Amino acid sequence: MGKQPVAKRPVFLERKSYRARRMMDAVRLLPFLGLALWMAPLMWPLPDPQGQGGIAMSTALMYLFGVWCGLAILGWVLWRHTRPSDSKRDAED
Repeated sequence: MGKQPVAKRPVFLERKSYRARRMMDAVRLLPFLGLALWMAPLMWPLPDPQGQGGIAMSTALMYLFGVWCGLAILGWVLWRHTRPSDSKRDAED
């Protein structure tokens, strides 16, 4: 009884599928990154009753708005990189 040869598969993933998987991983981690960035102002020092020291509320709100805009732009960029390319869509039609 001879052994049947086993078909060898490549050890490494194709570069295109590997990058697509890493992009999807980045998309999945984006909400957690956003949560961590939004919670950062909770660690900032509060101003004392005389208004000295600490971080002003306007600065914190500008930070939160900047994080929100950054997450929206980053989400759009990741979406552009994870959607199928035009050549794939043309081949499917």
